[in-house]
Amino acid sequence: MLPPSPRVPEAPAALRADLDARLTVELASVVSGARRRAHRDGDGQIDTAHLLHSLIESDPEVRDAFASGPQVARVLGYLVQRSIGYGLRWQGTVEDSGAVPVVVPGAPAGWSPPALTAMERALDRAARRGAKAASGTDLLVALAADPECRAVEVLTRAGTDAAELAARLGRAAAQDAYADDGADTGERPPFGQEPP
Repeated sequence: MLPPSPRVPEAPAALRADLDARLTVELASVVSGARRRAHRDGDGQIDTAHLLHSLIESDPEVRDAFASGPQVARVLGYLVQRSIGYGLRWQGTVEDSGAVPVVVPGAPAGWSPPALTAMERALDRAARRGAKAASGTDLLVALAADPECRAVEVLTRAGTDAAELAARLGRAAAQDAYADDGADTGERPPFGQEPP
């Protein structure tokens, strides 16, 4: 008999309501799907590959961002292999892209640091373009901008150039997003934290 899968903690109800207001309906569905996928995979945290998998499955705009249908199929093929071989080496480990510390004080439970950072970047990107809520494309650009995260590893193995993908989505300076000091200059609280 297999040991029980670790539970992926959910944010408190008040916090979830605040987050839902900052995400499109589609992106909120992606986050829920990533949480379920992490639980099914036996992972204690949502990582960037969970987010990418849920994004591609759930958001037609994200699928359209890829150069071709076969490219989407290759990426999904690698993501599906996660639970049967390819990603087994990730089970039980914390995703660490090197872009942020592995332990982030005050960060919500159930998120890998790179996944949390990608959500922050997606919210920032949405705010810069004047949107009230982050979309799946905002998250895809944020994922593609971290060259060391699991999502980019999957994209690369599937033959997708993550930097080119981000550039094609209107963010030619995707690497610059990770060059800043990480300061949150907006009025909103960091992703996953309740407002003061």
